[in-house]
Amino acid sequence: MYASVNFLRFSCVVMVALAACSPVKAKRGNMIENHQMQAITAGESTRSDVLRVMGSPTTVSTFNPNVWYYIGQDTEKRGILDPKVVDERIVAVVFNGEGVVDDIQDIENGREDIPIARNKTPTHGNDLTFSQQLLGNLGRFNPPAKK
Repeated sequence: MYASVNFLRFSCVVMVALAACSPVKAKRGNMIENHQMQAITAGESTRSDVLRVMGSPTTVSTFNPNVWYYIGQDTEKRGILDPKVVDERIVAVVFNGEGVVDDIQDIENGREDIPIARNKTPTHGNDLTFSQQLLGNLGRFNPPAKK
């Protein structure tokens, strides 16, 4: 009797531990498939065709509104670790002045040309030492006013 109860408890602990280690997958952005890119023809497809086939762009170029970017990522997170990028794709669609597709580029392999900073921006102003954090509230409270 006790052996079966202990085995049941052990198996529950093992199942919970294994479930906690399973990866959490997430899709971010707009991951364009090959068949979507093939449906767009340079010189024939218009902006509305691109919107119908590929959806809204992730971003539009800052300096040229005729360039649309579709950026997508598949990430995988295990436990408390930071998410790891499993797959990533960047597609640029360039339009001419009339709104017709001039070029469609898969810049996944030419990614080194795109400067992406993955660092965090430091925010100074609240850089306190341990002792400043510990003793920070001393003297900040006003004594009650006498009536």
